[in-house]
Amino acid sequence: MQNCKSFLVTEAERCMSGEERDFNNIETRALIMYFFLQGKAPKEIHTILTQTSGEHAPSYASVKNYVAQFKRCDFSTCDAPRPG
Repeated sequence: MQNCKSFLVTEAERCMSGEERDFNNIETRALIMYFFLQGKAPKEIHTILTQTSGEHAPSYASVKNYVAQFKRCDFSTCDAPRPG
């Protein structure tokens, strides 16, 4: 768990400090997980992502859904496979 957490910290710091702030879905979910593990509420997480990513930030509902998923100990940040 420590290796995963240190990876998330490194990625979050890299992403938050760079000029390019248009994250892909997996990176965004990893950031949501990082802030969740820090104990931040969904509203706080959404505010941080909105300030950082502007119009590319996920909706509050998406952030809230991912936080609920992480609370259920489902820490997957990848998209589920779809048929077709």
